[in-house]
Amino acid sequence: MDRRSIIKHAGIAGVLAAGAAPAVHAQAAVRWRLASSFPKSLDTIFGSAELLSKTVKAMSGGKFEISVHPAGELMPAFGVVDALQSDTIEMAQSAAYYFTGKDPVFAFSCAVPFGLTARQNTSWKKYGNGSKLLDAFFEKYNFRTASAGNTGTQMGGWYRKEIKTVADLKGLKMRMGGGVFGEAMAKLGVVAQNMPAGDVYQALEKGTLDAAEFVGPYDDSKLGINKVAPFYYYPGWWEGGADLEFFVNNKKFAALSDENKAILNAAMTVSATDMTAKYDAYNPIALKKLVAEKTKLTAFPKAVIDAGFKACMEVYEEHTSKSPEFKKIYDDMRAFQRDQILWNRFSEYPYNQYMNGVKI
Repeated sequence: MDRRSIIKHAGIAGVLAAGAAPAVHAQAAVRWRLASSFPKSLDTIFGSAELLSKTVKAMSGGKFEISVHPAGELMPAFGVVDALQSDTIEMAQSAAYYFTGKDPVFAFSCAVPFGLTARQNTSWKKYGNGSKLLDAFFEKYNFRTASAGNTGTQMGGWYRKEIKTVADLKGLKMRMGGGVFGEAMAKLGVVAQNMPAGDVYQALEKGTLDAAEFVGPYDDSKLGINKVAPFYYYPGWWEGGADLEFFVNNKKFAALSDENKAILNAAMTVSATDMTAKYDAYNPIALKKLVAEKTKLTAFPKAVIDAGFKACMEVYEEHTSKSPEFKKIYDDMRAFQRDQILWNRFSEYPYNQYMNGVKI
């Protein structure tokens, strides 16, 4: 008698008695919560978390679900690391450099000034030592990371006044991501302010901020920053490729079945790829719109970038001299970057340089 006949005539009891039990066993439903450091209005960044949730649910047939919560709903935007450390949540979505107050090493997982581009960052983490070194560091905070998407090279921010010389930076109250960038800018006289994206517009409008950097044209226009700070500078030398990330609680991840671990990892990859593609597609359109609305788009004077580079190198030297852990990751990143720059001289750079100079 074949299996279908057994099932038809004997029912489930007969199936079990005949040793023909179905191969797939039901798994207990898994319900996770993800707290984001970003507002729901940012369909690029927060949208990456929403896509993760949809993908996990679809791949698991509804057996694994992740509810997604914007900044302020479960906890403040910058409360997610403490929540992971105390096992309050299973996942978070954030920018690691928001937490350099705990340790400057956090910045390497997102972006550091004059650091890696988006592609270089992905390559360092996947095929260099990046993820291995960073996840070993994050063990003490009870989480591991995976990209939620990279913004690409960011803009240099919005200013209520022109920046013509280094002296124009002195006393400037500026919202920035923090970390090494904040320390370097402090050397140039800038007063760094680390605040959630949702608070930037009001602070600029009230004059409690003089400038703010966030991401790029698409996100910045959604926050309305151009309405209160007309001067838009480029490039954002402090974020050559900012990696937004999913932080996954180590204990909760370990408790997942192998199938659900694979589903989660695959879904995070889907979300990361989607976010980066979305930025590349939407930023040019948003930039043209901003310029049409009289945004004053201006390149930083080279002297300002040079001063920023010098200040950053001083900050790196200070940290590497007192923190072996910082030095180990910094040296590894720079060694990887040097090889990337070498290859870029014969690949992306000359190609882009040519294409930028021809009419298509």
